[in-house]
Amino acid sequence: MKTVGIGTRILNFLVDTIVIFIISYALSKLNQWYAQQYKIAGVKFNYYYNFGTIFFFVLFVYYTIMEIIFARTCGKFLSYSKVVNKEGKRPNVFQVLIRSAVRLTIIDMFFIPFLDKTLHDYLSKTNVVEID
Repeated sequence: MKTVGIGTRILNFLVDTIVIFIISYALSKLNQWYAQQYKIAGVKFNYYYNFGTIFFFVLFVYYTIMEIIFARTCGKFLSYSKVVNKEGKRPNVFQVLIRSAVRLTIIDMFFIPFLDKTLHDYLSKTNVVEID
C-alpha cells in the first residue's frame, strides 16, 4: 500500500475540480433559467442561487457519493489511486462525510507541509494510495 505523492494529489484535485465546475455551471444556468421562467409566468419566485453556493453543494455531494460508492473520484480513476482507511480497507460513511465536509474549508490544502497530508485525510484518518 503505497501512498500517492503530491503530484498525483494535484492531478486528482484538478480533474475533480473541472468535473465539479462543469456540473455546477450547468446547474447554475438551469437554476437561473427556472427563475426567469417563473418570473415571466408571474409567479413570485424569482430567486436563484449564486454559483458559489451551487459549487460548494456539488463539491460536497460529488465527493460524498463517489467515495462512498467507489472509494474513488474521477481524478482518482485517472491516476489509479483510491481512498483507504488505516487498515487499508474502504473508508466508512462517517469517514467519507468528514472528508467531504473538511474539503469545504479554505485551509484544507495548507496542512500538507505540517502533516504530510491534507487536513481532510488527517481528520478522517484516511489515505490516498496507489492501486496495485
